[in-house]
Amino acid sequence: MPVEKPLCFRCEEAWLYGIAHLPDAPQRRGVLIVVGGPQYRVGSHRQFLLLARHLAGSGIPTLRFDYRGMGDSDGETRSFEHTDLDIGAAVDELFSLAPNLEEAVIWGLCDAASAALFYAPRDPRVAGLVLLNPWVRTEAGMAKVYLKNYYPARLFDPNLWRKIIRGKFDFSLAMRSFLGLAAAGLGTTQAVDSPSSGVKQEAGSLPDRMLDGLRRYQGRVLLILSGQDLTAQEFRDLSSACPQWREQLAFPRLTRHELAEANHTFSKRQWRDQVAAWTAEWVQEM
Repeated sequence: MPVEKPLCFRCEEAWLYGIAHLPDAPQRRGVLIVVGGPQYRVGSHRQFLLLARHLAGSGIPTLRFDYRGMGDSDGETRSFEHTDLDIGAAVDELFSLAPNLEEAVIWGLCDAASAALFYAPRDPRVAGLVLLNPWVRTEAGMAKVYLKNYYPARLFDPNLWRKIIRGKFDFSLAMRSFLGLAAAGLGTTQAVDSPSSGVKQEAGSLPDRMLDGLRRYQGRVLLILSGQDLTAQEFRDLSSACPQWREQLAFPRLTRHELAEANHTFSKRQWRDQVAAWTAEWVQEM
């Protein structure tokens, strides 16, 4: 049976807290689960805990932890673009726990996928990335996704028509929202806030910086996208419209899976189990 070991390790002036899941006979490649969104190391509906147990049960040493300022860890809250030191400290800890470890894979959902993509090119120990519904949010991108996906779907929502029939639908408010999104959709790709904190992101194009990270990173990549998620849809729209993104995603080093019915956090058991199975198989075969 895998051992679950509580951890406390340093990142500059702060203590970071996490849990290591260590198999009896660990394989040479381990996984670091990086937490995205306003979450801590257990994850919504225990997603990260259950994933770590599945991986460890497959012989893959796994570590999940809290950034500085999140969960139990010390320090100030920071955006996903300023977590390189936290991730580096966790990678160090993973290697210290499994002496036979040769390579690490970083697993991240939403802005944790973005953080992993920023970190990985600078650490040769990171041989693979598992990126789920990567956060590439811009004002224009978000507006286009809503206009393309949300509003058409609303037209077929029975609750909307019930509100209209009962006279409880605010047409003026809806029109202002629609026109605002239409104007934003014609705008520039200015970055907006990450879901993980109230800290404003760096100026410039987040998608361009992520594309640069993907270009510089030479390891393997597993990309998993949900079918019922606006964050994933924004990534699809961006990557299909941009030749440079299409080129990077077409390389043989990248494997892509889609779960058509899944939501952002893969909240149903069958979705979660499928993600865990894809991850374990890919990590073992890469």
